[in-house]
Amino acid sequence: MTLLPTPDKLKLANLPTPIRPLDRLSEKYGGPRIWLKCDDQTGSVLSGNKIRKLEFCLADALEQGAQMIITCGGLQSNHCRATALAAAQLGLQSHLVLRGKKPPDNDADGNYLLDKLSGAAVSVYPPKIYMESLPGLIAELIEAYSSKGIKAYSIPTGASNAVGIWGYITAAEELLADFKRLSFSPDEIFCATGSGGTQAGLTLGMHLAGAKVPVTGFAVCDDNAYFDQKVRQDVLAWQQRYFPSGAYQDRQLAGIHTDLKVRTIDRYIGAGYAKGYAELYSSISEVASLEGVVLDPVYTGKAFHGLLSEIKLGNLSHCSDVLFLHTGGVFGLYPYRSEFI
Repeated sequence: MTLLPTPDKLKLANLPTPIRPLDRLSEKYGGPRIWLKCDDQTGSVLSGNKIRKLEFCLADALEQGAQMIITCGGLQSNHCRATALAAAQLGLQSHLVLRGKKPPDNDADGNYLLDKLSGAAVSVYPPKIYMESLPGLIAELIEAYSSKGIKAYSIPTGASNAVGIWGYITAAEELLADFKRLSFSPDEIFCATGSGGTQAGLTLGMHLAGAKVPVTGFAVCDDNAYFDQKVRQDVLAWQQRYFPSGAYQDRQLAGIHTDLKVRTIDRYIGAGYAKGYAELYSSISEVASLEGVVLDPVYTGKAFHGLLSEIKLGNLSHCSDVLFLHTGGVFGLYPYRSEFI
């Protein structure tokens, strides 16, 4: 246990999520026993890792009197879909700033279709404009809504910030309870990492609990150096916001971001974010047919393909058990239907 005071959160996710072994895959690959933490089962339309983080971010938004939630991400963003639908459940408005090519109105698919169904306002920008202008675009929206008497609250990509990482600090405690209940402890924990918040929260949560289980993120974009910096930035911001004195009771927290071991593997990204490749699609199909587990080509598919590849290469021969965090994303599979049919 972290034994730290936790800020208020909403109850939006179905927790705790199940955990189970994938014994057919484990036997086929001949490496460690693979366990699955099923955060794809945190809900239906709210499924995935984002809702754990949004429980804290949206509680903070309500505490500040927000009426409008503004967030951002790719056209098929799991985070934006979960944010828009969670906002609707809470009676809040939402505005999504998306990166990509806007599809025709009669061709909405996957997460983007759910964005539209949620009633969210949606602004779509070409990638270059989005990347160069995002802070300004968000600021303009906040000002525009303020001029109409609507208080807006901005959540960053993936809800990966000082507030959002609480979702996976507390998830680390849930995992440790799982391990105790099932009488095993994995040698390593793996997850997909894109905006870095899940990786940051799990890494920090395990560190705070004194657990010696390393957390490794499989990058779906950017490189090891980026995630090393991003995780430490989020953890530093967390410490400065919630424990500005640098300590809690007799626990020293100042400089904790420098103490963390941030582990990332960036060998399975392929040509870039949301860009698939043949081996990835093959792994997604194999996992679905052998274990009934559905992965997506953007996040979980790349990460699980990376895990299987590392096993085949013998890089996990020192492990008896490993755990993979399934962070959801099934709605992001549909735009790739041509790769599987």
